[in-house]
Amino acid sequence: MRAGGRLNSSGSTRGHRLLLAVLTAAVFVSVLNSSMVNVVVPVIARDFRASEAQIGWVITGFLLSYAVAIPLYGRISDAFSLRKVFAVGLWVFAAGSFVCALAPGLPVLVLGRILQAAGGAAVPALGTVAVTRVLPPGERGGALGLIISSVGVGAAVGPILGGLVEELAGWHLLFYGSLLLALLLIPGALRVLPDGEPKTARNFDLPGGILLGLSAGLFLFGITQGQTASFTNPSSWGSFVSSALAATLFVRRINTASHPFVSPKLFANPPYVAAVAVGFFSMFANVSTLVTVPLLVTSVNGLSPGQAGLVLTPGAAALAALSPLTGRLSDRIGVKLPIRAGLSLMLASTLFLSTLGAGGSPILVAAGMLGVGTGFAFANPPTNNAAANALPREQVGAGLGIFNGAFFLGGGTGPAVIGALIAARSNSPALNPLYTLDAAPFSDAFLAIGAALLLALCASLALRNEPHTSPRVE
Repeated sequence: MRAGGRLNSSGSTRGHRLLLAVLTAAVFVSVLNSSMVNVVVPVIARDFRASEAQIGWVITGFLLSYAVAIPLYGRISDAFSLRKVFAVGLWVFAAGSFVCALAPGLPVLVLGRILQAAGGAAVPALGTVAVTRVLPPGERGGALGLIISSVGVGAAVGPILGGLVEELAGWHLLFYGSLLLALLLIPGALRVLPDGEPKTARNFDLPGGILLGLSAGLFLFGITQGQTASFTNPSSWGSFVSSALAATLFVRRINTASHPFVSPKLFANPPYVAAVAVGFFSMFANVSTLVTVPLLVTSVNGLSPGQAGLVLTPGAAALAALSPLTGRLSDRIGVKLPIRAGLSLMLASTLFLSTLGAGGSPILVAAGMLGVGTGFAFANPPTNNAAANALPREQVGAGLGIFNGAFFLGGGTGPAVIGALIAARSNSPALNPLYTLDAAPFSDAFLAIGAALLLALCASLALRNEPHTSPRVE
């Protein structure tokens, strides 16, 4: 790879493979870190004698920092070297991991988690940008699918590894592991990620970026507060009002600033907006099922946490195995058919879970999760491909940053909304007329997840099959 990040013809294949290896490993480390930590939160709460509300900040602080940072990284990559920004993100993630590993109490641990998220957000935000800058449209899908497959592997391995390490050596060692993995990735990132001077001027609209980050962060905070304290609590609805105000000011800013954070034309691009909507609702559905199913099989079927993890395994394995294939498929036949097929399979699987899985045999639940994981594998890489292909070269960084931010917001919003729904429907009959078992709130939860997938299917009607005609960004 030359200094400017452009690959020569003889080294292009090897360079692409090295790039994908680094990006895939970085995504794996990011997902592994989150899934490992989530499983040991109860142990951390016991060690620090923290209440449920207090320990929740280990997760909430991470989510809020992630929500604010993701769209910022995308826009920053338009103004500064992607290679250097990605490496800085890994350094910040490593610093956060070090703080967490040494944390003597909960406040320091939460600070470390915020730092972890502020750095780790560079991985999903810039990974897609790197692929888009290096590969032409007809080759992106397979690469994005390969990267996304590591999400399934990390999600499957994380809980098992986290529980094992905690039992053998304590939860602090998990953060030392994240620190080591991040440090190992930095040299690879500095070697293979595209570099060179950006072709756009370095006019970074900081107020616009702050407003966008605030609108996303306050919205997610309102969701998490609604789940823990009730949506009628001022901390919840006040956050929603503040988020709406920040979003309104952001729209005004990008329409009046001489060099806005993103061009207003970005939101007048129907195929791109459709990809953002599909990403949000499909991630809403996928993460909601991943959170709801363990709660279902442990509270209703009486399974242990380890057995609950086995119920999730078929879906995670399908995501890991199929994502590279579906990404390449979208390069060959276009994005519409794989996305619609995947969303339809996810919808059918959630309706199956609503009718037969909620309160039924764990084997049926595992079969439903296999359908959800397979459907997500068909929908997710082509959706990333659709977003990248819909963008002209000057909007790639900012556009993919916002896409990944919406994708993450869907994953953060879904579990909180569905959890609140389960609590609200605890003493009500099932809304599904075909349901005959004894776990009606969970049946309703899967029905609501199906409604989100129906919205994603509607949004997919506006997708464009052909990639944007602009040349790749070097």
